[in-house]
Amino acid sequence: MQLVRQKGKLRAYRARAALASLVVAALGSGCAAEGPPEATRSARPAAETEAQRGPEAQQQDARKAREAAGGGPARRGKAALSQKARAAAAKKWGLKQTPLAAPPPPAVKPRITTRKGFEVTGGEGLPPVFTTVPTKEKIVFLTIDDGAEKDPELLRMMSDLRIPYSAFLSDYVINDDYGYFEKMRDSGVALHNHTLNHPYLPGLSYSQQKREICGQQDKLEKRYGSRPRLMRPPYGNYNKDTLRVAKKCGIKAVPLWASEAFPDHMEWREWDRDLHPGDIILTHFRGEGEWEGSMPDMIRRVMQTVTEKGYAVARLEDYV
Repeated sequence: MQLVRQKGKLRAYRARAALASLVVAALGSGCAAEGPPEATRSARPAAETEAQRGPEAQQQDARKAREAAGGGPARRGKAALSQKARAAAAKKWGLKQTPLAAPPPPAVKPRITTRKGFEVTGGEGLPPVFTTVPTKEKIVFLTIDDGAEKDPELLRMMSDLRIPYSAFLSDYVINDDYGYFEKMRDSGVALHNHTLNHPYLPGLSYSQQKREICGQQDKLEKRYGSRPRLMRPPYGNYNKDTLRVAKKCGIKAVPLWASEAFPDHMEWREWDRDLHPGDIILTHFRGEGEWEGSMPDMIRRVMQTVTEKGYAVARLEDYV
């Protein structure tokens, strides 16, 4: 009802309201079908108003309330059970410590920009190149490149430990067993672009780079059902054409790395040889033929380093 402010109109309104009250009193319950008086309408129960908002709005409010309360006892209990299962898995797979649980991902992803010193001339508007995700949380991100080694133990280990990771794949080494990476995808791992044939991209023409990058986009979409948003150039080498092609093919960002994991050691990009919040860790699909150890050995090494330093592994796609 629109509020009536003028005194004359207010007196007329009160007169009509008084007349309506006399009619209601005379007719009794027979007037109920014509609707309640204004005072009754303004005093409708809050529950009725809430119901009119619809179940979707009510569910959204409930979700926000749970998030504000830290998820509530049920969520905390579930997290405790998950960590208990992870502790059992850590013992099974020979880890010295149970991996720490990552915090919930942010409601809004951080803004990713190109790392200083990694720019290309005229690169404004092109996918950012970065080694670390901007965050204050003690989290890092595990990424595995190429796809040469297809160790089934890795799939079982990562599933048991519930450690998130991202795969950057090259077709020339995965095309003998696409099914292995299909199992990986089905377990929740995101599959990204690492070119068709792993070339040194700055040595190629624009059209040759387009074939390598866009061609792998097409292959991965056809095989696994989605077009990757992330691309890592082989050897971490790129030029302006690389980023121009990447953008044209649907790539949104180009993550490199801050450290690299092997079965027997870690290698560091940063001067202090340490982890930092948001660092991206690189490793490869390799076996004992090329490494001093297996892929599970590599996971034991990287998780020992990460956990001892008080970090948890988070899912890259939740932040980028």
